[in-house]
Amino acid sequence: MAAPQQSERTRPMRADARRNYGRLLDEARTAFAEAGTEASLEEIARRAGVGIGTLYRHFPDRYALVEAVFTAEITELRDRAEQLAADVSAPPADRLTRWLRSYIQYARTYGGLSGALLDHGRMAFCHETLTDAAEALVAPAHRAGSLRAEVTVREVLTLATAIAWTTEKLPHDPDRLLELVLNGLFTTPG
Repeated sequence: MAAPQQSERTRPMRADARRNYGRLLDEARTAFAEAGTEASLEEIARRAGVGIGTLYRHFPDRYALVEAVFTAEITELRDRAEQLAADVSAPPADRLTRWLRSYIQYARTYGGLSGALLDHGRMAFCHETLTDAAEALVAPAHRAGSLRAEVTVREVLTLATAIAWTTEKLPHDPDRLLELVLNGLFTTPG
């Protein structure tokens, strides 16, 4: 787990503050998996063995905590996109489809995460990282002519996030919904 970034003007975090930060992240991850991203912050603090003030010292609002929890996992999605982009043995449309399946599965893992990912202003790091990851796969699909030229990275991510959100709430097969969406985005059905 990564410690919060320190600016040049701040002192390094004390050992007890690092422990509290780590416990808060661990308990938040567990709470988000159990109850979604709207889990009680008071309960997260209680389970971490700290007061709510300590939670807010580390994370000024819910989205700061959500972003901190999911930074490592978002980075893994970015790395997966880079691996797929480098694998030129598969057609660009296939590589994009495989990454979108990974993204949708990830967004469905935690209740409410898909909605939080749509809030670009609040989850800036996550949004920027996912946009860059998707661009690494959308651009080759555009160049190959397999993805409609007018389709933007933001539209692809928004549709994938909508699939994650919908299948989180309703009993739909995410792979089937993705297939239907991609048949509209690709120039030839996949």
